[in-house]
Amino acid sequence: MSLQLKPIHHRGQQPYQPSFRVNHSFISLLPNCHLLNGKRGVSIDGSVRPLGLLLNDRRRRRNGGGGGGLSYRSIVASGIAGAPISDGSKPDKGFVSPPLSDILWPSAGAFAAMAMLGKMDQILAPKGLSMTIAPLGAVCAILFAAPSSPAARKYNMFMAQIGCAAIGVLAFTLLGPGWLARSSALAASMAFMIYTGSTHPPAASLPLMFIDGAKMQHLNFWYALFPGAAGCVLLCFIQEIVVYLKEKFKF
Repeated sequence: MSLQLKPIHHRGQQPYQPSFRVNHSFISLLPNCHLLNGKRGVSIDGSVRPLGLLLNDRRRRRNGGGGGGLSYRSIVASGIAGAPISDGSKPDKGFVSPPLSDILWPSAGAFAAMAMLGKMDQILAPKGLSMTIAPLGAVCAILFAAPSSPAARKYNMFMAQIGCAAIGVLAFTLLGPGWLARSSALAASMAFMIYTGSTHPPAASLPLMFIDGAKMQHLNFWYALFPGAAGCVLLCFIQEIVVYLKEKFKF
């Protein structure tokens, strides 16, 4: 069964004739959709508007006629999400500050991670090596504060860390230092993460660190494993402790 969208006439305007049908079963899945005088409409911040009017709003904006209404596509997206549309400038509606334990344990884990990496730096200093690099700080934020996010998956993290670091070494070897190597390495790293399904934002900075960091360049292709991937092994261990503490010791 399909629902035929009928044009709504406005004074001084030509009626908009939709050239498609909206499947009734699809519309019924939208949480913010309600019946308005027997016709299907969409609820926005408590008010219900008919779909035909929303389509007319979209046509007026496309033709440069202004209009402050939301587009039909954004209305559908809001209905699917089941929440009001936000411009991102404020916290989500219903946001409640987490308990103190959910703030303390991730913060303590980040402190312990950087302290342990710093201690390892002291041991490796005679060999000219360092474990404390900026991308690992971003990895801490992902693993400890958002452990259920896609970027925190072990596959994403290690695949991206190793692959992007190797791309940085390869770009430096072929192109030398400079803007061309940096831009090529970053573009290739983005393509690699998308192709392998291993998006992990902190890894995108590893090629730039190698190309611009003379103290890393002597590692050559060992840079694919150290310090990024090697540091992530330690951070994953600390993450398990943080998750355990968050679950067992709440306050």
